[in-house]
Amino acid sequence: MKNLILIRHAKSSWEAPLKDFDRPLMKKGILDAHEVSANISNFLPKTYIIWSSTAARASETALIFAQNISYPIESIVYKDDLYTFDEKQLENVIKSCDNSFESVILFGHNEAITNFVNKFGDVFIENVPTSGFVSLQFDAESWNSINKGKTHKTIFPKDLK
Repeated sequence: MKNLILIRHAKSSWEAPLKDFDRPLMKKGILDAHEVSANISNFLPKTYIIWSSTAARASETALIFAQNISYPIESIVYKDDLYTFDEKQLENVIKSCDNSFESVILFGHNEAITNFVNKFGDVFIENVPTSGFVSLQFDAESWNSINKGKTHKTIFPKDLK
């Protein structure tokens, strides 16, 4: 069994004239990330690794979640190739995971996340919102062999209001 939790980065700011990669979180995004991360503990596997895109908004979101779920921030694995909006590239990164890990929490970007969860999950999600949490389970021994899995749980900021 493989468990994958995909979390879309929190809402980011467009105010400063920065490159897309460098955009920070806005206040609403920070608050939403704290709210969602405070409500996921019952849905986390016993052990897992955290991977994050290196983009500022994704890595800031990963730090908020890690702190709130008591995951050591120095253990977050930052991956340049998770800075993608393409679900095929996201799929390739996920399928490259070492099989010694049963569970991965991944912080990334849309459209890649929404398209991935719709391809690999069994529940259609029109759009995974910012700070959205989607947990998928796969009946597979190898990350490289994952295919259609089960959408185990979704938690979106609007569900917690």
